[in-house]
Formats: sequence, C-alpha cells, structure tokens
Amino acid sequence: MVLRKSILARFNNWFIFTLMTLVIITIVVTSMILINFLRKEEVKRVDILVSALKFQQEATTPSLEVQELILQIYSSNTTIPVIVLDKDGRPLEHKNIPQEIENNAKEITALAKKMSKNYPPIELKFPNGNNQFVYYDNSRLLNNLRYSPFLLGFFILCYFLFSFWFLRTIKKTDEGYLWAGLAKETAHQIGTPLSSMIGWMEIMKLESPDSEGIHEIEKDIERLRTISERFSKIGSVPELNDINFNETIKENYDYLKSRISRKINFTLHLPTYDILVPHNRILMSWVIENLVKNAVDAMKGEGSILIAVFERNKNILVEVKDTGSGMTKQQAGNAFKPGYSTKKRGWGLGLSLAKRVIQEYHNGDIKIAQTEVGKGTTFRIMIKKV
Repeated sequence: MVLRKSILARFNNWFIFTLMTLVIITIVVTSMILINFLRKEEVKRVDILVSALKFQQEATTPSLEVQELILQIYSSNTTIPVIVLDKDGRPLEHKNIPQEIENNAKEITALAKKMSKNYPPIELKFPNGNNQFVYYDNSRLLNNLRYSPFLLGFFILCYFLFSFWFLRTIKKTDEGYLWAGLAKETAHQIGTPLSSMIGWMEIMKLESPDSEGIHEIEKDIERLRTISERFSKIGSVPELNDINFNETIKENYDYLKSRISRKINFTLHLPTYDILVPHNRILMSWVIENLVKNAVDAMKGEGSILIAVFERNKNILVEVKDTGSGMTKQQAGNAFKPGYSTKKRGWGLGLSLAKRVIQEYHNGDIKIAQTEVGKGTTFRIMIKKV
C-alpha cells in the first residue's frame, strides 16, 4: 500500500512538473510569435496608408472609386496613431492620437517628434517641393505587449521557485514513505517475538514470582513494547494527549540512567513547577533516547550528560549536553540528514527521525545549539507552549 502511494505520488508530481514546463514553453513561444506578427502587420498597414496618402496628394483628378478606396484605407485605421507634418513641421492630418491634444498644434508636433524615436518618419516627396512627413507609432495594444517580457520573466522566476519546491517535495515525500514503510515493517517484525516473550515471561513468573531478574526482564519487555508502538506511529498522525512534560522527561531519564554505564555522570535539571504542553510521550521519549545514546557513543562510555528543561519566550526548551568528541562544522551540518552517520556501523536514521518527530508531529524544532571538537555537543529541542 505504501509503495503504491509512493508510485502514484511520484507520477502525479512529475505530471504536474511536465505540465508546468510545457505551459511555460508554450507561453514564451506564443508571446514572441504574437508580438512579432502584430509589429509586422502594423508596419504593413502604415505602408499602405502612406501609399494612399501619397496617391491622394499626387492625383489631380482621381475617380470616385479611387477616392472611396483611399477613404476606406484611411478610415480602417482605428488603432495606429498617425501624424502628417509639412516640411515646416506644421500638422496637416492626424489620427488616433489623444483627444486632449487634437486641437493643440504644438502638442501634436511634440508627439510626432516623440514618435520618430521609435520609427523614422516616412517622407512623401512631391514635384512642387512641398514634401510631407508621416509619423507613426505602435498601437496601444502593441505598446502594452512590450511589458510582456517582464511578465514572462516574473512568471519564469515563479516557475523556477516552483521547480525548487517541487524537487524538495518529491525528496521529502519519497523519504517519508521510506521511513513510514521501514518503521511499520519493523514494528510488525518486533511484534511477533515480543508476543512470544510475554507468554514465556508469564510462565517464568509462575515458577519464580519474586525473582529480581524476571522483574528486570519484564521492564525490558515493556520497553520493547514501547519501541514497537513508536515505530507503528511513524507515518500516521499521533495524538498529542500527554500534558505533563516534566513527567515525560523524568520517566525517560530514570529508565536511561539505570541502563547506561556508571562511568557516565548522568544528571537532570527540571523546573520546580510543572510544564504543561501537549505532546506524545512515546515519541518524545524516543527523541530523548536517541540524543542520549548519541551522547554516550560520542563519549565512548565515559563522561557527563546533562538534560535540562526550561522556558524561554513562551517556548519549552530541552537541552541534552555531553562532554564527548564534538563535531566539525561539516558533521554538524549533515547530522540530521537521513543516512548520514559518523559511526562505522551507524545507519544515520536516529537524528533524522528525531527531527521528523519534533518538526512534523510537535510543530517544533531541533538543532545543534553548540559543538566543538574535543569539548562536546549540545542538542536543543524547542516546542511552542500553547
């Protein structure tokens, strides 16, 4: 089921990515073709209009049909601004210019000079020397389209940002399904021998009910049951129904202290008052256990570990500080990446799963607050207090 979801999710993501790429390419190509086509068409229309004007000026007695054709050509231009000036720069005709300057000769002449910056005027030469100059510019539609490259640039930028988000989403989705599948399969594999161990434990308790060893084994079996439940919760939304945060940390501390080496000075600092924050006790204990075990490995079985819980700016902070070997900047930067481990036999899953539990399930954060090679490391968990 998990594998099927992963394949479907990947297919859907790649389908969206391919679709967006095709949309981008189509918009860019279509816009370029459209702008170029409109520009050429407008230039052709201006050429036809100039030819008509020139013929009108040169013809001495044009026929009625020719006059109607020239009038039709002139009136068909409803978008391209055109100004005709004489050789002295005085307006003779104009069309499609702003209404507020239609009766102002100086403004019309100034607008014509402005048009000449985009297109050189077309000169109409006449035998009598009274030449005329036709000034024209892009239509309003074409002028508006000149902003399209900027819009396309913005759209492409958004596309690249989407692509970056998309690739990260694919990676997280694949990792999520991988961890969920691995965790649930682990829980299933642990559950079978665990049930058998519980049955044998009940038989041993009947034979020797007061045995201290049996009671310790029973605690470990209960711990295995907790671990199995932890793995079963990965990939599903856990219930944050535990409130007393101090109690969760203290319970985890007591268990770990009895099982780590006596060469390690293991201490706990809790506030004198109760810290009440919704959390999942099983998963939170898993995070603390991972951090403590990493600390023990870093110290090679000898040193000091301090767990401290305190409040700061409406946040609950948990710090796990050790006196181990510490980390380099590169190691600290990769510490939470899945599969990364400084241990020869490490799988690199503990810290990545701890990060997932804190960030995705408890809406908090976990990071390395301080580390120095040879002087130890401090991990810090931050959870927002409701």
